[in-house]
Amino acid sequence: MIGRGDKEAADQAAVDAMRHVLDSVSFDGVVVIGEGEKDEAPMLYNGEHIGDGSLPQVDIAVDPLEGTRLCALGMPNAITVIALAERGAMFDPGPCVYMEKLAGGPEIADLLDLERPLPQTLNLIAQRKGVDIRDVVVTMLDRPRHHEQMAAVREAGARVRLIIDGDVSASLLAVSDNSPVDVLWGIGGTPEGVISASAIKCLGGQLLGRLWPRDEQERELAQAAGYEIGRVLTVDDLVKGEHVFFAATGVTDGDVLQGVRYPGGGKASTESLVMRTRSGTVRRIHARHDRAKLRALNAARFDI
Repeated sequence: MIGRGDKEAADQAAVDAMRHVLDSVSFDGVVVIGEGEKDEAPMLYNGEHIGDGSLPQVDIAVDPLEGTRLCALGMPNAITVIALAERGAMFDPGPCVYMEKLAGGPEIADLLDLERPLPQTLNLIAQRKGVDIRDVVVTMLDRPRHHEQMAAVREAGARVRLIIDGDVSASLLAVSDNSPVDVLWGIGGTPEGVISASAIKCLGGQLLGRLWPRDEQERELAQAAGYEIGRVLTVDDLVKGEHVFFAATGVTDGDVLQGVRYPGGGKASTESLVMRTRSGTVRRIHARHDRAKLRALNAARFDI
C-alpha cells in the first residue's frame, strides 16, 4: 500500500495483519490504546481482548500504522508500533484526544519542564550540551496551533524541524543517540503519548505530558471522569511498572528505521526496533522475508 494514495486501505491492511498475529500469542491482553471505540474500529478497538486468554494479563497499546498519510503518499517515517505492559500499567486517555508533550534523551531529561517557557529550556539544553543555542533543534508537528511556539523558538535562536505526521517516530528520534534533534515539543495525540512513553521508558530519557482538551465540553467530560487537566504526567505516570516491552518496524524509510524494501526475487526486507525495560536491552533487527512462503503461511488472509 506504500505510495498507492489510499490511507484507509493501508491502515486496514496493517490492522488485519497485526490482529492476525496477536490472535496466536499466549497471553490475556486488553487493548488500552487502539484504533478507537468498537463502533468505529471492528478490530483492535479500545477494550478489546486479544491473545489466547492464558497468563500473563497485560495491557496492549498499538498503532498498526502510524503515519497512514505518510504511507499512502510514500513519504518518510511511517512505522508500525506495539507496546505491552502489566495489566493496569498504561494510562487510559479517556475523552482527551490531545496532550502537550515534551521529550528528550537521558542527557537532558532533568531539564525538561512544561511549566517553564520552552525558549528558557532550550537555553539550558544548549548550556548542558556545550553548544550555541543556534545549534539546538526542536521537532514538532506542522500545525497552526504550534505557530506561536515556533516563532518563540526561532526568536530564541534555536531551530525548528517540522514533521507532517508521526510523533511516536519523532519521540524516538528525540531520545536516540547521535540524533539531529534535541527535543520534541508539541500538542499531539494522547494515545501516541502513551506509546511514546513506553519506548522512552525502555530507551531512557523523559517524556512529559499535560492533557489538552480541544474544547470546553471535552474539558468537562475529562474532569467529570476524574482527570486532572493541569497535571504534568511523566513516563512513569503514563506507563507504570518495570515490565514494559516496545517494538516498532519501519514501513517507509525514516530517521529512526529503514522501511520495507523489495529487492526482487519475491523477497522483502524489514528493520525493527525491539526493547524492554527490565533488562534495558535494545535490539535492532534486520530481517529478510520470502513473500510467497509468508502468503502460504498466513493462508492468504492478507497480502504481504
